[in-house]
Amino acid sequence: MYFDFKDVRIDVNIADRTRLEQAVMGHFQTRRGFALATVNLDHLVKMKASDSFLKAYAAQDFVVADGRPIVWLSRLAQRPVSLMPGSDMVVPLCQWAARAGVPVAFVGSTDVALRDAAEALKAGVPGLEVNWCHAPSGVFDPASDEATDILQELARRKIGLCFLALGAPKQEAMAARGRALSPEVGFASVGAGLDFLGGHQKRAPKLVRDLALEWAWRWLWSPRRLGPRYLKCLAILPGQLLHALRLRHP
Repeated sequence: MYFDFKDVRIDVNIADRTRLEQAVMGHFQTRRGFALATVNLDHLVKMKASDSFLKAYAAQDFVVADGRPIVWLSRLAQRPVSLMPGSDMVVPLCQWAARAGVPVAFVGSTDVALRDAAEALKAGVPGLEVNWCHAPSGVFDPASDEATDILQELARRKIGLCFLALGAPKQEAMAARGRALSPEVGFASVGAGLDFLGGHQKRAPKLVRDLALEWAWRWLWSPRRLGPRYLKCLAILPGQLLHALRLRHP
């Protein structure tokens, strides 16, 4: 499955968790870095509106489906991919890092949220080495000297996997920059995934997620913030449905 923007193609190039595990473990074993992004409709909206975000996404090594609409579009296009939200991938990625003996870092959110997430993960993933937790300043910019210092520190500590909990587009831009400045670090952009694990944000119950209604749960908790975002996502759906049909019948 792929999406086209301004002659740039964004491939959802990892179809399921088994293939993601194989790809990530291959990079861990050879100490090669990577950037993992989780695409959803909001990201498609941002890519259409922002050349810099589109460029950052094009620099990602692995792209998986973070939202059910992406999964449904892939099925319509007869190029199916599995649902792999960033929040659901934190624990598996930590398990793979522990198995490979790869040190992990957390960047983003707040100091207390990162500490609590680290404690929860170390309790649940035997052998996990959390080497560094760092909450950037409130005015963090992925192009800033502050970002450069963080990337250099990750390289100095020989981090193999860094979770970025900075929100889009900052986390994807940080990962893209990290591929150049810290080429041995794997970056995974996970949004609120660490806050969920540390108990600092409440995720929709599993039943709600299974019914594909997590978006409604989130909207009920934050209607003023998410209402405009969801309207923009709905606005791009007709075009994406046509794109999926064209992929099905080239």
